[in-house]
Amino acid sequence: MTFADTQRSRSEDSRISPVFWVLLATLGTAGWAISTGYGNAGFGVFLFVVAGWMVSLCLHEYAHARTAMHSGDITIGSKGYLTLNPFKYANAIFSFVLPVVFVILGGIGLPGGAVYIERHRIQGRLKHSLISAAGPLVNVLCAAALLIPVGAGWLDDPAVHAVYEGHELSVSPLAAAFGFLGLLQVSAALLNLLPVPGLDGYGIIEPWLSLKTRRAVEPFAPYGLLAVFIVLWQSEVNQWFFSLVYNVMDLFGVDGAYAFLGDYLFRFWKH
Repeated sequence: MTFADTQRSRSEDSRISPVFWVLLATLGTAGWAISTGYGNAGFGVFLFVVAGWMVSLCLHEYAHARTAMHSGDITIGSKGYLTLNPFKYANAIFSFVLPVVFVILGGIGLPGGAVYIERHRIQGRLKHSLISAAGPLVNVLCAAALLIPVGAGWLDDPAVHAVYEGHELSVSPLAAAFGFLGLLQVSAALLNLLPVPGLDGYGIIEPWLSLKTRRAVEPFAPYGLLAVFIVLWQSEVNQWFFSLVYNVMDLFGVDGAYAFLGDYLFRFWKH
């Protein structure tokens, strides 16, 4: 293989996938439709939130992969993880389909499965921790990007008003969509940072645990996400968790009513 072939191969390994461009186009088109009042507002919010959630999941996994590559796993590029193509990840259904289903069922931003990283290629506990932390950091940044415009009032005085149970509100459906998607990002960041096997929070502390502890915990890793979902389904835990999420949103000056309205519009099939 020549040097030119090698460079071309590396370029293809990191070229953004058309699938990701379609997701971005869907996100942008839905945002335009919501802001201009084109079509059904609820369906527009549904498309905006689902596409935006998928985009953030792609970026979440990309952050894991990019950090792993710079930490020593040189196989990342050849696996297609840098293309932002959701179908290239280790388990596309676990990483993308289930998180979207969780959003539809319970309005919870549960994280998906991680990319497959060859950990033996990476030296140093700190690097392993940073790889795990990179994903939740993306959710934090996405939350800030969504909530700051709402909290700053940049979406106030809308030309198009949201309708709730037949009553026109002085709130833009786009602001509601931003609020709901922002809530999903906050919930995903908080949940992913839990030190539960299978989640990134455990991945952050795992390198610092004893070998005995890691071996004892390892069999439970595949069930960590499911366990979190079951616990969150309990009403008392659910209320406590979302009160924490709303407190974080308050830090950005965003009232929880925005997310509530966004969730209402998102479920357009119910009204």
